[in-house]
Amino acid sequence: MPDRYLTVAQVAEVLGTTERFPRRLIAERRITFVKVGRHVRIPESALGAFINANTVQPLRPRGARLRRAA
Repeated sequence: MPDRYLTVAQVAEVLGTTERFPRRLIAERRITFVKVGRHVRIPESALGAFINANTVQPLRPRGARLRRAA
């Protein structure tokens, strides 16, 4: 098993949030998770996928031109 499984507290630390936010993601089924008995774990790969899916790229300002090498 190459993937590490993180606790809700560890996910909250990575995201810089309280534990309430990852718990809400789990309750709303917005992130993949694994139940081990009564414990909930989130695979690192699922956390990475969630972060990538929700990353917003900056827009170029209107009228901005790319510089060309002289």
